[in-house]
Amino acid sequence: MGNSVLTIIYHLLSDPERRFHDLGAEHYQSRINLDRKARNLATQLQAVTGQKIVIRNGKAIVIDSDSS
Repeated sequence: MGNSVLTIIYHLLSDPERRFHDLGAEHYQSRINLDRKARNLATQLQAVTGQKIVIRNGKAIVIDSDSS
């Protein structure tokens, strides 16, 4: 957050013609790729639990290691 504010200030001061344009509170949230986020979280969960986790149709499924 602090880095974003400093970047905004730098650009506003370095170019007098430039005007501040607020992108909104949800700007960074809207840029998140939800599929990639789900895969990353599944990988982290696998590392913690040792279970095989697969994402299918937007749901996390635990694969029994005995059936593989």
